Amino acid sequence: MSDQHIDPSGNTQQFRAFAERSEKESAAAPKRSAALPIIAVVLAVAIVGVIAYMLLV
Repeated sequence: MSDQHIDPSGNTQQFRAFAERSEKESAAAPKRSAALPIIAVVLAVAIVGVIAYMLLV
């Protein structure tokens, strides 16, 4: 027969362990840099400019 009593402290301890693990994993995850999209936009504008210049000359 299963025990009908649920231990609230057990759930709290499990949640705290989960929260601490999530914080450690998010702190260890590398941050995404905004440099890559900026470089891509600058290169795209430069390429379009070069093509436009070559068509007008």
